[in-house]
Amino acid sequence: MNIHEYQAKALLRDYGAPVSDGRAVLKAEEAKTAAGELDGPLWVVKAQIHAGGRGKGHFKEPGAGDKGGVRLAKSVEEAEAEAKKMLGRTLVTHQTGPAGKVVNRIYIEDGSGIERELYLALLVDRQTSRISFVCSTEGGMDIEEVAASTPEKILSFSVDPATGYQPFHGRRIAFSLGLEGKQVKECVNLMGILYKAFVEKDMEMLEINPLIVTDTGNLKVLDAKLGFDGNAVYRHPISPRCATRRRRTPRNSPPPSMTSTISRWMARLAAWSTARAWPWRRWTSSSFTGRNRRTSSTWAAAPPRRR
Repeated sequence: MNIHEYQAKALLRDYGAPVSDGRAVLKAEEAKTAAGELDGPLWVVKAQIHAGGRGKGHFKEPGAGDKGGVRLAKSVEEAEAEAKKMLGRTLVTHQTGPAGKVVNRIYIEDGSGIERELYLALLVDRQTSRISFVCSTEGGMDIEEVAASTPEKILSFSVDPATGYQPFHGRRIAFSLGLEGKQVKECVNLMGILYKAFVEKDMEMLEINPLIVTDTGNLKVLDAKLGFDGNAVYRHPISPRCATRRRRTPRNSPPPSMTSTISRWMARLAAWSTARAWPWRRWTSSSFTGRNRRTSSTWAAAPPRRR
């Protein structure tokens, strides 16, 4: 499960991470009021879609202008105008494909003075079953490009779950990113905040691109992308501030075929069969009907095979 940037920043702000103040806008007439609640004198107007590369993207509709999905405004009126141009329009990036995605939300936040752009991510390493930190001095660009062209600029290491995050992990990241003075202490504190949020919220990915050094020498989360383990969503009720309705399937889209449904279940069965222990579970899913349907949710021993 993924959430929008404004929702991710709200979550990280609750944990104490340094993020800019901002307002989410669903209607064009709300943009001026939202921008007026911020200090300025620079506002950043961001399209909220589940895709990267918004700043380098473009809109299909001519009325949206030639700029991408991240725009700067130097007045409240300009922020309102840019929001009206983007809302309801289709943004195309390298991750959306030619079809693009419709912009239904806009996020307006205070602008920040940028001295350096860095990259930081926390991921689940499937090979070691540990949480890994990934950082690079090349922020503000796709990490895939950095890995392909200059892999030596990427630092990656995993954290032992027995000890968890320790201050030396943060110092290792700070020195790798070339941080100095008070920035090292800020980095150690921020890494601890992010690791705690990652574990407590059952995340699969936490990406900050870019993590910036401001013109005052402080660290700030400029953009954030969070992904959660769908199997653990029931343990984390989403607050109204972070709630997002599920994207509905378009009416003209065909229903899922029986072949795709069977393939999906066969893949699950293959995964179960390769595990060391194959626990049988009594299912309540409507996919099992008739004689094979189970109505109890408790674990039980495997039923005997029929000859």
